[in-house]
Amino acid sequence: MKNAINWFEVPVTDLDRAARFYERLLGVELKREKFGDMDMAIFPSDERGVGGALVLDARRKPHADGTLVYLDASGKLDACVERVGQSGGKVVLPKIDIGDPGFIALVIDSEGNTIGLHAPREEQVRKTA
Repeated sequence: MKNAINWFEVPVTDLDRAARFYERLLGVELKREKFGDMDMAIFPSDERGVGGALVLDARRKPHADGTLVYLDASGKLDACVERVGQSGGKVVLPKIDIGDPGFIALVIDSEGNTIGLHAPREEQVRKTA
């Protein structure tokens, strides 16, 4: 097993609003797709990396106390945290140092989900590159 996670889905009630939130927050473009009857906005990832999407699915609802997913904010965690409020979210845990793994912050997205942001230490990035 290369990664403990290979796909994640973040439930939303307004896909366009949520996609705008994450696109602005992370400075990326999400790809809109339909999977069966489910509308999705897919986060960019390389072919072998972990992938995920925002999903509009009547069976699942956004919730602040659910599963916690950490999104990659390598090299841009400070900027992401600064954009949270401008994007329609709220910072619930500002950037903190978690030791060797790097830094994290927790935010509430535009839909009410708690989402983690993670940035490894720069020296960790250089070692794995």
